[in-house]
Amino acid sequence: MCGTCGCSDKNLVHIHHNHQHDHEHSHEHSHEHHHEHSHHHGNGHHHPKKQEKTVKLQESVLQKNEVFAQQNRAFFRDKGLLVLNLVSSPGSGKTSLLERTAFEVQEKLSCGVVVGDLETDNDAQRLQQKGIPTIQITTGTLCHLEADIVLQAAQQLDLDSLDVLIVENVGNLVCPASYDLGENLRVVMLSTTEGEDKPLKYPTMFKSADVVLLNKVDIAEVVGFDRDKALMNIQKMNPQATIFEVSAKTGEGMQGWYDYLVKYGVS
Repeated sequence: MCGTCGCSDKNLVHIHHNHQHDHEHSHEHSHEHHHEHSHHHGNGHHHPKKQEKTVKLQESVLQKNEVFAQQNRAFFRDKGLLVLNLVSSPGSGKTSLLERTAFEVQEKLSCGVVVGDLETDNDAQRLQQKGIPTIQITTGTLCHLEADIVLQAAQQLDLDSLDVLIVENVGNLVCPASYDLGENLRVVMLSTTEGEDKPLKYPTMFKSADVVLLNKVDIAEVVGFDRDKALMNIQKMNPQATIFEVSAKTGEGMQGWYDYLVKYGVS
């Protein structure tokens, strides 16, 4: 688990305040997904007591996060917000998708974004330049976002003016799978440049998805991507997931994704 591999130092987490808004709120919120998460480290020796302590620490951290997630869910519900937790590997096209989505649905839905990255606020600046209300979290060595951090960051936005809050999680298909942020929908993105077997390699993440976005379909043929195999692997891991084949660059297939968001955002 993250606490045992040295990537969980919250002292390194920093929220880049959006100076356009200075509001404070108190929160509540929740999610039905229950996730498992563990890192295995070994050097050939077995340490039962150490392993027992690791399991107890893991359970304690996840239980604490679940409490915050439930509080977030209630808070966001009271605000009338649809909250998405967008997760993928680095470079899959999350920020490009957010840019296009926020612009294309703006007549029906107002979107704000909480961005999580290990370092830099490049993505937040990019989205802000498009007029999208955005707050950046840099996590240092923390390889995922947690519910309490998301809540602190979200309060820096004018949530009363938003219909949809999208959390762009840290690029990682392992650690974020275990952490409920209080979202309504978990959206997992897979790009055609990553290969068809990602759902099999990272089953916990794909099993927890409400939506899977298969991005960069415009270059699928060029990179030798096997669409049928990818869809089969996604459905094998999660037959209930809603799948959209899209290109955030060209707009191909995006209308179905927009319609889905509007359906949930106005209900």
